[in-house]
Amino acid sequence: MRVALICTDKPDSLDIRKANREAHLKHIADSGIVEMAGPLLNDAGDMAGSLLILEVEEQSQAQDWADADPYAKAGLFQDVRIQVWNKVVG
Repeated sequence: MRVALICTDKPDSLDIRKANREAHLKHIADSGIVEMAGPLLNDAGDMAGSLLILEVEEQSQAQDWADADPYAKAGLFQDVRIQVWNKVVG
């Protein structure tokens, strides 16, 4: 199943994001379950969140992935939403 992981950064946390970006990208590459990923942007064009599409067998795998994300461990996110997603186009 595909799962959307929608994360919103805490205000004024761009430095935390930048400091943990390499480890986050390594987590994506090493996991083998991320189909698509990219930052959400604020009105100024700065990174302000994350959107990832994961391919998992069970939704609990998405939660485990999110909990192990270096961004989450660094306290970057204000909130994280995990939602089963049905791909229709693309």
